Amino acid sequence: MSENIAHSGVWIMALIMIVIASWFLYKYLAPKSWHEWAGAGVVQAFIIALYAEMYGFPLTIYLLARFGGLDRTELNANLWSSLMGMGETGMMISMVLGYLLLFVGIGLFFQGWRQVYKAKEQNKLVTDGLYALARHPQYTGLFIALFGEGVVHWPTVFSIGLLPLIVFIYYRLSLREEAKVIQQFGQQYLDYQKRVPMFIPRYSKWKAFIQQASIESEKN
Repeated sequence: MSENIAHSGVWIMALIMIVIASWFLYKYLAPKSWHEWAGAGVVQAFIIALYAEMYGFPLTIYLLARFGGLDRTELNANLWSSLMGMGETGMMISMVLGYLLLFVGIGLFFQGWRQVYKAKEQNKLVTDGLYALARHPQYTGLFIALFGEGVVHWPTVFSIGLLPLIVFIYYRLSLREEAKVIQQFGQQYLDYQKRVPMFIPRYSKWKAFIQQASIESEKN
């Protein structure tokens, strides 16, 4: 392929981002069972593939230019820029929207993790804060962050393909976690389960869901 692809070949940045993201992933997901390790492994594959394309070699753009009929004299490593022909403007728009979702997702993930961590220390069931609106807000945050970074900001063949698999894996993992919590808390959790959705808050609760994350961070 003879086309010049802007914003590619910065492998040192790809390595730095992969190391940082992977460190946070394993620190806060803290996998213990093989099911948890499998889920974390798929998320790490998503991270590696995403940043390898974002800063290293844009495989998705290469495949589309070679086999998909994407024919432009000046290609950009960002898929939205190349598809829409908007150049740097298209990349900036996708970056801003993607980062907005990324930071919202990270905020929800960390606040959900913090609430669970405190509840485990006190050996109690957490049903307030974010958990009054979704039963697994930390996973909701993870999905939003990955969607923002790997679909809105920098879509690739691998990020788009792996995201549904990640959602399915963590859905199955959530069912296993809930089975253990039911053994511990019984009817208390069954009643909570009936009241609160698993991942997606009710439409009228989304604003409160996002606000609750920022409120919790201010309190801590």
